[in-house]
Amino acid sequence: MTPAEIRQRLEFYRDLGIKQIYRREIPTTAPLEMKPIPPETIELPSMVPAGDTLEIIRADIGDCTRCRLSKGRNKIVFGDGNGQSKLVFVGEGPGADEDDQGIPFVGRAGQLLTQMIEGTAAKEGIPLKRPDVYICNVVKCRPPENRTPEPDEMEICGQFLFRQLSVIQPKAICALGSTAAKALLGGKDGVTKLRGKWHKWHEIPLMVTYHPSYLLRPYNQNAKRESWDDLKKVLHFVYD
Repeated sequence: MTPAEIRQRLEFYRDLGIKQIYRREIPTTAPLEMKPIPPETIELPSMVPAGDTLEIIRADIGDCTRCRLSKGRNKIVFGDGNGQSKLVFVGEGPGADEDDQGIPFVGRAGQLLTQMIEGTAAKEGIPLKRPDVYICNVVKCRPPENRTPEPDEMEICGQFLFRQLSVIQPKAICALGSTAAKALLGGKDGVTKLRGKWHKWHEIPLMVTYHPSYLLRPYNQNAKRESWDDLKKVLHFVYD
């Protein structure tokens, strides 16, 4: 196995909750009587470098060419908002407007997300504006024709999302849409099954709700009401 494959395997075990593994030294020539060899404890490497910050993560991404999404992008869309926020919204990936400006959720879906955040907060008596929260995506480059990111693309970019969330350490995360939910929670369930209930990402409470682009479709009136209910739960949990 290559070093990258070994690290990927170790990170997989870490996500399963395994904190350490054991390795046995195997003799190159087997003696006549095999005696048990005491296991050696190997601490798993941390995915978050010591002293990590959002600025360091952005610098580590650099002019990223780690996956095929880099070939068609205009700008890397890292994140936007308060890097010390108690609430982080995670979407799927940049669209055309985001790719042009380098800022997440600035197109029609982003404008709706801003209205949802600020409108719901105002109705609930919570002094909150969009710049007070942090917003980012699972992948940082626009997929061609706004297609769903492929698993390998999400895995490569996921290391940076993991570090972003680990640095910010919000009180809660709101996953927007099924792609973000699957990236953060694993599993195959969609928004309909996951929404309205609290889940956890590495001990941080996480709420799943519909992606704003889904809510822009005229026949999704019920989803709009459900999404506002989800957001009210999140805002009261974080800011009450």
